[in-house]
Amino acid sequence: MAETTTIGVPEQAGLVTIAEPAPRVRKREPGPRPNWLRVRYSRGETFEDIKRLKGDLRLHTVCEEARCPNIDECWSAGTATFMLMGDVCTRHCGFCAVGKGAPGRLDPQEPENTATAIARMGVRHAVITSVNRDDLPDGGSAHFAATVRAIRAASPGTRIELLVPDFQGRAADLARVLEAGPDIVAHNVETVPRLYRRVRREADFAQSLRCIEQIAAAGVLSKTGLMLGLGETDDEVESVMFELRERGCAILSLGQYLSPTVRHLAVERWVSPETFARLAEVGRAMGFRHVESGPLVRSSYMAHRAME
Repeated sequence: MAETTTIGVPEQAGLVTIAEPAPRVRKREPGPRPNWLRVRYSRGETFEDIKRLKGDLRLHTVCEEARCPNIDECWSAGTATFMLMGDVCTRHCGFCAVGKGAPGRLDPQEPENTATAIARMGVRHAVITSVNRDDLPDGGSAHFAATVRAIRAASPGTRIELLVPDFQGRAADLARVLEAGPDIVAHNVETVPRLYRRVRREADFAQSLRCIEQIAAAGVLSKTGLMLGLGETDDEVESVMFELRERGCAILSLGQYLSPTVRHLAVERWVSPETFARLAEVGRAMGFRHVESGPLVRSSYMAHRAME
């Protein structure tokens, strides 16, 4: 059974409960958030240890850059999702809080530094993602592969899960990542095909499906995630789920889209916990090996549970 260890801090030690995050940011949402989306924040010594560690090693986490609502829960448990290749993305997806623009040069020490952080944290299931780097000839695939090899060398017992971009459809770049030997490789389709021009205007649904198919064909556990509440229907979600299973996708995450700021896409609906539970049952009936489905679920949230 996979597990995630803390950095030597007793469970619940020194936690401080905070009613609301600060600073608060205006968002485009259909009225007040329902009770099931209200999060209490508990920041203890482990949280601060991770913040110092990533600062010392010049690392980024998607937890912070994407303003994940689960950051306190995960960091206080001694786990984090590391984001490679900087904190500026070359794409302009309307839902994402990560900075957009012209990224800087790659840090050649980042693969080793990421492996060092994972070893110090004692992580048993590491999740590694990145910004899109369409400015690089290989989309950053060699950097991903180097990071996998560095983690294997520093922490042989750690399971490695990657969340990769589409590499603009270049199969050779994705193959380079797969050959490095990760345990799980995810590529998020994010939403239903009808909404791609608005939500992921620089991506292509069919191309994302081909990525998932290539991952599965390589014998690696394939994973994807969708955000709900962007204007899709439940029937469209189920249709996408069926297509994903047809392409060999094994693990699925479904979560509520939350608008990061007023400049991002608006939330069209609040999806109830009952709907998420029903879709999870539908997914299991379709044959997904694991479905993580709930309002606060994100693609890397409780990622180790799929292996349990």
